[in-house]
Amino acid sequence: MLSQSNREQLLQDAAQQRILILDGAMGTMIQKHKLEEHDYRGERFADWHSDVKGNNDLLSLSQPQIIYDIHSAYLAAGADIIETNTFNSTTISMADYHMESLAKEINFESAKLARKAADEYTALTPEKPRFVAGVLGPTSRTASISPDVNDPGKRNVTFDQLVEAYIEATHALMDGGSDLILIETIFDTLNAKAAAFAVETVFEQRQQRLPIMISGTITDASGRTLSGQTAEAFYYSMCHVNPFSMGLNCALGPDLLRQYVDEISNIADCFVSAHPNAGLPNEFGEYDMESDEMAGHIKEWAESGLLNIVGGCCGSTPEHIAAMVAVTKGKAPRKIVKHPVKMRLSGLEPFVH
Repeated sequence: MLSQSNREQLLQDAAQQRILILDGAMGTMIQKHKLEEHDYRGERFADWHSDVKGNNDLLSLSQPQIIYDIHSAYLAAGADIIETNTFNSTTISMADYHMESLAKEINFESAKLARKAADEYTALTPEKPRFVAGVLGPTSRTASISPDVNDPGKRNVTFDQLVEAYIEATHALMDGGSDLILIETIFDTLNAKAAAFAVETVFEQRQQRLPIMISGTITDASGRTLSGQTAEAFYYSMCHVNPFSMGLNCALGPDLLRQYVDEISNIADCFVSAHPNAGLPNEFGEYDMESDEMAGHIKEWAESGLLNIVGGCCGSTPEHIAAMVAVTKGKAPRKIVKHPVKMRLSGLEPFVH
C-alpha cells in the first residue's frame, strides 16, 4: 500500500495532467434501496430509543456492504476521488438522532470503507490511482443566521462548538485513511471557517497535513450563498487555507451553476472543482436530468477550461459519472494562473484594491 505522502504526490500529478472525476450522490443511491426503519437499524441498533430512518451516515455501521457497493459502483464508473459517507457525521448533526456518541466511529468506519474500495480499484488499475476525500458537511445548524425571524441575534450553535465537532470528525477521517479533507456544501461561510480552523488544528496536532478541498453552494439565482456572499467573495473568505481546490456544488444544475464556476475559475490560485445537481428537483423532489444531458454541459465546461475536478451532487448516479468520464477524456485541465498580489477583502461582496 502506498504511503500518504506518495498518494498526495500522485494526486497532485494527476490533477495537473487531466480533469479528475469526483463521484456522484450517495443519498440518491441509498434511496434506490428503499430502506425502511429496520434496515437503518440493523442488528446493532435494533433497540435504539428513537427513529433513525434517514440517517444515511449510520449505514456505514448498520449496512456497510451497501455503502461499500455504492463506492465501488462510482469507482467502476471511472471516479478518481470518492467521498466518505460522512456528510452529517458530526456530533451537532447526529444530535437529530440522539447519536452524538457515534460521530467519531461513523467517520472512522466510513473512511475505512472508502479506503478499502479505493485501494481495490487502484490495485486493478495502478496507472489510475483512486483517492478518498474525507467529507465534512455543513452541519444542521448555522453560525451566522438566526433560526428565529423574531430574534436576529439568536444562534443555536457557536463557533467553538462547531470547531470541537469538526476536530473530532477530522481526526477520525484521517485515522480511517482519507487522502484529503473535503469541506463541502457550504451555505454559511462562518461554519466553513470553523471547519477550516478545526482541520488546521488537527494538522498541527498530528504534525501531518492533507490537501483540503472547499466547495460552497449557491442557493438560488441570486448567485449567493445562504449567508449572502457572492462566489468571488466566498473565495476570498476561504483562500487563506491554501486549498488544493475551491469550487461549488449542490443547489443548482450544471446549466444554472456554470456562471458561478466560471467566476471562481477566473480568480482562483488553486484547482477548481464542481459537482452540480442533476438539474433542479421536480415536484416530487426527484431529479430529471439524464446522464447525457448533464454530460453535455460538463463537456462545454471542460472545453472552456473551467475545470480541474468535476462530479455530481444530488440526483447523480454512476451513469452520470461514466458520462462525465467520457466527455472529459483527453480534455486539458484548467491551468492555474497566478494573479498579481493585491488586497482582496470580502464581506457579502468582494473588495479588491
